Amino acid sequence: MSIAACSGGTSSTPAPAETGTTETTPAETGAVSDLNVAVFYYNYSDVYISSVRNNMDTMLEAMGITPDNYDGAGNQSQQTDQINTAIANGANLLIVNIVETSSPDAAQNAVDAAKAAGIPIIFFNREVDSAVVNSYENCAFVGTDAPEAGHMQGKMIGDYLVANFDTVDLNGDGKISYVMFKGQEGNAEAEYRTQYAVEDADAILTEAGKEPLSYYAGDDVATKYLVDQNGTWSSAAAVAYMDTILAEYSEANGNMIELVIANNDDMAMGAISSLQTAGYNLGDGTSTTIPVFGVDAIDSAKQAIDEGKMTGTVMQDAEGMASTITALVGNIQNGGALMDGIDEAGGYIVDTDVAKIRVPYGLYTADAE
Repeated sequence: MSIAACSGGTSSTPAPAETGTTETTPAETGAVSDLNVAVFYYNYSDVYISSVRNNMDTMLEAMGITPDNYDGAGNQSQQTDQINTAIANGANLLIVNIVETSSPDAAQNAVDAAKAAGIPIIFFNREVDSAVVNSYENCAFVGTDAPEAGHMQGKMIGDYLVANFDTVDLNGDGKISYVMFKGQEGNAEAEYRTQYAVEDADAILTEAGKEPLSYYAGDDVATKYLVDQNGTWSSAAAVAYMDTILAEYSEANGNMIELVIANNDDMAMGAISSLQTAGYNLGDGTSTTIPVFGVDAIDSAKQAIDEGKMTGTVMQDAEGMASTITALVGNIQNGGALMDGIDEAGGYIVDTDVAKIRVPYGLYTADAE
């Protein structure tokens, strides 16, 4: 196996920054913290988010904090009600994985509620508008650099196709037919991954004298991607799409899908499940493997890569995400300001002029040999 950490591996995750205080924390004394932390997840069913939740629960418990966790279940109205209820029940620090990302209103409402209560609020994972973060001095965002995953995935795909073009080009027409699973409209990560995965792969192919990628349904269609209509980036959506596609697009018809690009690993795994039903990607050394690329490096995807059933994924560091969030919580716990020590000197990547901390991505691929 070849694992390129690109500063995203857990070994390089920055430790909670010093806050300049000599106070002993509750974790060191075994005491229970007086912080009443409420954590709001956009959807428990998201596999990556579940990994963040498990890591964060462990880290907060080690700090003497037992968080109150809430499942938004993909419903912004439900999550908004949960935030208001938590504040009414005495929550004094909010950690929010916002449901609605297509407009800033939901995030701004959450900030306004926190500001009115005089408590800090930390958004994470799902990008919120910089103006929202800047509207309150006790607000921050922890996430990734959204375009980075798309660029990394595009390069990974382009390099792989140049090295294996004739094998991937099943019908020998000199073009690679692909399907793209977007996940959700209006989500910054989905938008950038959809754009750059294809654009950057095309640039590498063109430079190598190859034709750019060809969308399976034709390059003249209005949208060259398939969206999970429930906005949950689910394997079930990918299975449903792929089952329908493979009924028409096949090797026998000379138009087989030759590449799968997914904006997350759960959709990638759904595509693989459908391909396996059709006799592909069995990892048995004899069946044809359609290259499948995802994002997140969840355990099932890493196992599929190890077994030769999937080609590669961009690693989104769930432990690093949780560690960075809890560093901010630690600042509040120790009586400091939210962003104390959260800077380049502390080993963090922070945007200019806004309290947004970026957790780097990495790559997880099979050995090229």
